[in-house]
Amino acid sequence: MLSGLAFHSIAQDEKKEKEETTKGKFKKENLFTGGDLTASFYSGGTVLGISPYFGYSINRYIDVAASFGFNYVSERNYFYEGDKLRQNDLSPGAFVRIFPVHFLFVQAQYEHNFIRQKYVPVAGTGPDEILRFDANSVLLGGGYTTGRRDGGNTFYYFSVMFDVTRVAESPYVDGQGRSIPIIKAGINIGLFQEKQRTKHGRW
Repeated sequence: MLSGLAFHSIAQDEKKEKEETTKGKFKKENLFTGGDLTASFYSGGTVLGISPYFGYSINRYIDVAASFGFNYVSERNYFYEGDKLRQNDLSPGAFVRIFPVHFLFVQAQYEHNFIRQKYVPVAGTGPDEILRFDANSVLLGGGYTTGRRDGGNTFYYFSVMFDVTRVAESPYVDGQGRSIPIIKAGINIGLFQEKQRTKHGRW
């Protein structure tokens, strides 16, 4: 029995020493990837998008990542006899997620949107117009996950966000300058995760 206790004590000391040695250092098991699908609907318009990302877990509460999104926007202007707007956006950016508990998070995300906009007037009233410009977006919101726990960072999630800048050119603002809800659903995949989890995992 004494030998068993001694072995357990040595194992605990080795584990503590390992944690202290790796604390503050880069750990590949903290890397993750993932992506989400975006859908927003409002009067006369639709936003659909996809956004893959790659990131790193700083600690058990905070994740950071770089993202790259593509959005398609379709809008009909009923005030001008049904003229149509078609828009494609490429949106590189970055975000931070904070987990106060393992199944809830708040998120702040910055995007720089490169926009190609095609204006289609009612048939026969004039030629199509194509514009290219860019705009910034700052998205804030929160969501629910199936569980981000110690020792693993693979989960599904659902979130709702809003563009707080309300820049008129933003793909997340309607024709009246109102921020529209951005609904996201996706998966987060932990990389280099250990097959055997412990209670305290990689933290």
